[in-house]
Amino acid sequence: MCVLCTGAILQVHWTDRRTAEGAAVPGEDQLRFYRRGRLHRAGLANKILCHYGLKVEDWNGSKFVLSDRKGRQEIIEDLGGLWPAAEKLVGYKLNPLDSVLIGKLKHNV
Repeated sequence: MCVLCTGAILQVHWTDRRTAEGAAVPGEDQLRFYRRGRLHRAGLANKILCHYGLKVEDWNGSKFVLSDRKGRQEIIEDLGGLWPAAEKLVGYKLNPLDSVLIGKLKHNV
């Protein structure tokens, strides 16, 4: 196993904890549920991030890759590091309560 994958097993972020509790290496069904949940959370995050020209993708169930339209990328450990990495890529503080963003989110529901 590579170093990147062992980090995911040793430290479980709270957003993934529900499906990873009690097992260092999840079984096949639990792993499928875990991966589906990660993809779902990344999809929800992308609904917000697209407003800023960003996109997050799951990387093999262990990390996330955040990228902008210019091709710059940041590897993040978990969704807890998403917002600071997003601010770093765009170069300014992001406002989750931006009225334009909220309007877009309401419109797309």
